[in-house]
Amino acid sequence: MLGDILGGRGAARDWVPITQIDRDMVRAAIAAEDSKFCSHHGFDYEAIENAMQRNASGGRIRGGSTISQQTAKNAFLWQNGGYVRKGLEAWFTFLIENLWGKRRIMEVYLNLDETGIGTYGVNAGAQRYFGHDASAMTATEAARLAAVFPLPKKRGAVAPQGFTRRYGNIIAGRIAVVGRNGLDSCIYKGAVAPVNKAPPTVTKKVRPLPGEEFESTKPLPPLDTTEADQSSAESEPSAAPAPGINSTEPTAPPEQNGASENSS
Repeated sequence: MLGDILGGRGAARDWVPITQIDRDMVRAAIAAEDSKFCSHHGFDYEAIENAMQRNASGGRIRGGSTISQQTAKNAFLWQNGGYVRKGLEAWFTFLIENLWGKRRIMEVYLNLDETGIGTYGVNAGAQRYFGHDASAMTATEAARLAAVFPLPKKRGAVAPQGFTRRYGNIIAGRIAVVGRNGLDSCIYKGAVAPVNKAPPTVTKKVRPLPGEEFESTKPLPPLDTTEADQSSAESEPSAAPAPGINSTEPTAPPEQNGASENSS
């Protein structure tokens, strides 16, 4: 967040309690990031071992961090730092598991996790991408937002393509499994879970935010080359345009970013 502010992009975040976040959003986070969230004590040793073996074999680099570890990092530490940060992350993970409990950990996670350039938390992410808050979301919306978590600066939940679209579809299918198997039960233990309700109808355009080009499939507007043509004509009156080049043609649509998983 500090990097976005110092970079002049600003930062948007709307804190909401876990009881006001759609349950499908909670289930989507568990389905995407940590299916054993309610059964482990902060660390998923099997996932860590699998990640180490996969990374050592030269496959796509992936982490084995749980939601608890990611929350500890987002709340108290920084994004990079190697083994030093990992050591501190383990200590803070132990503390929040024993002091906060699962419900508070999930609440902090969903309010601090980056969901876009200059956008933090699922409530701000839902307002950015879908034009409404996170209190009422469809399973598809929740899944698409969860698919953005690993690479929020390179993915968008609006009109996703490629890996992000496929991953979102997988998460949407897993949401029902999380609910059926009670994998989110620890979060609502002793509390009333939010009632499922339909998202509101969005009637006004979502306000533009930094990095919006990652969420749009529309081509950029035509390049205004009037001034450039005039200056070129004055400096080189006899120069002709190169064959096959037409400066009045619109620019190509922005290239979609590739995706790689790194949820360390």
